[in-house]
Amino acid sequence: KSSVQTIGEEQTQNPYTELLVLKGHQDIVRFLVQINDCRFASAGDDGIVFLWNAQTGEKLFELHGHTHKITAIAPFSSSDASEEKKHLILTASADRTVIVWDCTSGRQIQKVSCFHSTVKCLTVLQRLDVWLSGGSDLCVWNRKLDLLCKTSHLTDAGISALLELPKDCIAAAVGKELIIFRLVASNDGSEGWNVLEVKRLDDHQDNILSLVSVNDLSFVTGSHMGELIVWDALDWTKQTSECNFWDSSVHPDIQPEIKLSQSPNETSVQHLTSDEECVFAAVGKGIYVYNLQMKRVIACQRTAHDSSVLHIERLPNRQLISCSEDGSVRIWELREKQQLPAEPVPTGFFNMWGFGRANKQVNQAAKKMQENTPVYFLELVGDLIGHSSAVQMFLYFGDLGLATCSADHLIILWKDGERESRLRSLALFQKLAQNGDLQHK
Repeated sequence: KSSVQTIGEEQTQNPYTELLVLKGHQDIVRFLVQINDCRFASAGDDGIVFLWNAQTGEKLFELHGHTHKITAIAPFSSSDASEEKKHLILTASADRTVIVWDCTSGRQIQKVSCFHSTVKCLTVLQRLDVWLSGGSDLCVWNRKLDLLCKTSHLTDAGISALLELPKDCIAAAVGKELIIFRLVASNDGSEGWNVLEVKRLDDHQDNILSLVSVNDLSFVTGSHMGELIVWDALDWTKQTSECNFWDSSVHPDIQPEIKLSQSPNETSVQHLTSDEECVFAAVGKGIYVYNLQMKRVIACQRTAHDSSVLHIERLPNRQLISCSEDGSVRIWELREKQQLPAEPVPTGFFNMWGFGRANKQVNQAAKKMQENTPVYFLELVGDLIGHSSAVQMFLYFGDLGLATCSADHLIILWKDGERESRLRSLALFQKLAQNGDLQHK
């Protein structure tokens, strides 16, 4: 029996009551990337890149250039003050090439095909006007696609994630290891850079799947084994960690469940996102909210979906969106739990410390802990059913709605029904006014 939360047909707090289905892809759509306020690109296993209008769902361009699936995509805006701002995107493919595209004209600007392995991640360092490609090695490129420098061979498996850190440093996830590199300007006065390895961090017990920035001072990593580590972004020391997401005894507010042996997929940290206050983790089928100041999980939904959660984002209004292999997209709201003053401390808390029965001292300590830490919960406020296969990721466009992409080859634009209805009425009113059908008295 599934213990996944369900929601009634009404869904009064879910604004997304209209949808547009965008067709074009012939295979799994894995990536969506925002280009500007109302345009985005999609890419996936068919090797084609599509550019779309997020308001109307209109297909703007179809970009052909890769012969295999696309493995990474990144927006790359020009920062040249003398010219009009150009919106470019970089795409990497299993055909071992990287292409730069112009999003305004839909044209291929340049292609690089000197890679020894598939590029699995792309990161643009806007401030330094360079971009990085991560495969079996790390390469640094300028805007003209000149290779400025590269590391020696790091891994056959490939760099799985890259993150820009302060002081011209980069964190690269290579299997279980996190490698810190520094970019150093060449001494010969040229535009060149050198890339130096400065530290290797081997605190993770399993492959690192997610690597995100929290703020200027810290970043966070998540592994296949359910480990979350928060790092200092300046000296790369470990600030705090959480490795017991799936252990109900550590989170006593969760209903105890019969302990089954945990399969790796149950505990895998698939995706992380963060605001200044919390890290939001997609772990197995669940969602966890980890407070950085308290250094503890303050809310969770252990079975948020029927299958693994693939992507998670926080919205501005205390809401979260998650999407899953089960084909659903869900909207959650972080709410404070109203705890009664005389509410007993859950017994799981004491079992965790090995106490058979709560003694007075422990009871007081636990009560104090309860007072100091408001407990939150994730309330399901929307369930978007439209895809027939795994939803890989999504983009949130504010008023324009939400774009989701899936293994069913489709992209869906989810729209605020009330807003769309108002816009249609307004457009009709304006059209009638133009035609002179409205008499102004």
